[in-house]
Amino acid sequence: MTPKAVIFDCDGVVVDSEGMTFDLLVGEFADHGLHLTVEVIARDFIGGTMADVAARARDAGAALPDTWVEDFYQRLYAHLGKGTPLIPGILDVLDALEAAGIPFAMGSNGSDEKMQITLGQSPGLIARFGGHLYSGQTLGAPKPAPDLYLHAARQLGVAPADCVVVEDSPTGARAAQAAGMRCLGYAAHTPAERLVAVGAEPFFDMADLPRLIGLR
Repeated sequence: MTPKAVIFDCDGVVVDSEGMTFDLLVGEFADHGLHLTVEVIARDFIGGTMADVAARARDAGAALPDTWVEDFYQRLYAHLGKGTPLIPGILDVLDALEAAGIPFAMGSNGSDEKMQITLGQSPGLIARFGGHLYSGQTLGAPKPAPDLYLHAARQLGVAPADCVVVEDSPTGARAAQAAGMRCLGYAAHTPAERLVAVGAEPFFDMADLPRLIGLR
């Protein structure tokens, strides 16, 4: 069934920022006594807020200072600001949605500033969302709570059951499931079985998304 609205996660779904963030975290954690590979960080830290990341790292033995989250965000913003590519095929997806008259929004656990930095590198991209860029941090209820996606649906004027969420993390997929929304799980970098386990329908190529939501 074709949805009446689509809600996208940001990192790893619209902008290809996850790998850049994980690479930075490898060095950050090593500097504070925790030596992890990119693969482990991608598996264990994807989808949460940076406060969640800090808590998990401390539990694993990293001696992060109290100011680490704020300090890391500034380093991350500078890193992403050097150039954050889009996920291949995402602009074609937005084109297909606009052609079909289907509104879309973004619901990210990242900060508003981070979305502006990454999305703002592609001319006109922020404007295409028509003001519907929502941060779980700003809302005070990050994923896996459903509040972010429910808020986006309300702002779009669409019932949750008529929305499709596009996610790449189990955390986000759980939020979509709790919100009563169909979730398509972009599994280019996340093991498909992890997304299936939390109710998402996995796919591997963004070019397939229009077909999966009934636009082709």
